[in-house]
Amino acid sequence: MRDKMVFFDIDGTLIDETTGKIPDSTKEALHKLRANGVHTGIATGRAPFMFKHLLKELEMDSFISFNGSYVVFEGEVIYKANLDVERLKHLEKLAVEAGHPLVFLDHASATTNLEYAEVVYESTKHLLPEYPQFDQTYYHNNDVYQALLFCDEGFEQPYRKGYKGTFDFIRWHQHAIDVMPYGGSKAKGIEELLKRTTIHRENTFSFGDALNDIEMLQSSGMGIAMGNGRPEAKRAANYVTKPVGEDGIWHGLKYAGLI
Repeated sequence: MRDKMVFFDIDGTLIDETTGKIPDSTKEALHKLRANGVHTGIATGRAPFMFKHLLKELEMDSFISFNGSYVVFEGEVIYKANLDVERLKHLEKLAVEAGHPLVFLDHASATTNLEYAEVVYESTKHLLPEYPQFDQTYYHNNDVYQALLFCDEGFEQPYRKGYKGTFDFIRWHQHAIDVMPYGGSKAKGIEELLKRTTIHRENTFSFGDALNDIEMLQSSGMGIAMGNGRPEAKRAANYVTKPVGEDGIWHGLKYAGLI
């Protein structure tokens, strides 16, 4: 039997956002997957340091992070794609002039170009253990894999137009968008993982609920959207399971014949 692997988004997929916890049925389903010899991994827009506690809790050592820009399989980093420094400096200049703060992320930390901004604190307090460190030049000399640009929807078009072909942008909050390497996505991260393992695309399964899950759901052997997910994610999936808080992961894995 060929190797199989299941990828799970975090918020709204593994974690029930109404309780902030992973349902017991999900934990049991993941245990059964491992017992059945199926690889499991997280696929998220978050930086690795933001979910290392989940990896420990769920006994996972593989993940797609930064929406595909930093990939680890069985504890080994197998793919990295950092943001272009000179173009990022140019984008930062435009953002400063517009009054839009930035946060820069590598695999281990977060830095920001403003000592304090309320929009940064309010948007990231559920993701980061503390306010990002103020360091205006950290990304000049260190690889960063994602930036968070804090602007409302009506102000994002100049960035999308000005950096087309250099960066991709995905909105994840009403006040913030992810800035990623061009062509990056969770699907791209999975593609890079498949190149370096014996897992075939038709034996991949993915669970997600949000806009940044769409490519992953479409490109996996089977994409499963959560019942609580965005309509766009549901349309992209092969199957829509129950909401996360109603044993959605368990039911989805049963439908896929994996447990």
